[in-house]
Amino acid sequence: MTTLTVTAKGQVTLKKELLQHLGVKPGQKIEVDALPDGQLTMKAAPRKGSWEEIYGMLAGKTDKVATIEEMNEAIRKGWAGER
Repeated sequence: MTTLTVTAKGQVTLKKELLQHLGVKPGQKIEVDALPDGQLTMKAAPRKGSWEEIYGMLAGKTDKVATIEEMNEAIRKGWAGER
């Protein structure tokens, strides 16, 4: 069990290992639910990304240029659960 300290502002900082356990990285959100017995549950909030956030994220990572046909085939395989 981990013990955390509440600040004068009523804030608590989660330790790095707890954030890693939740799979949360800086900037991400955590959902907290209050249970009737005075306990809390928390989990990583689902990420809601937009096209703008991922556009260009692989730029400069490879020299390969995919054709539209190759991209469509990769999409088809992904939807079909293939690798």
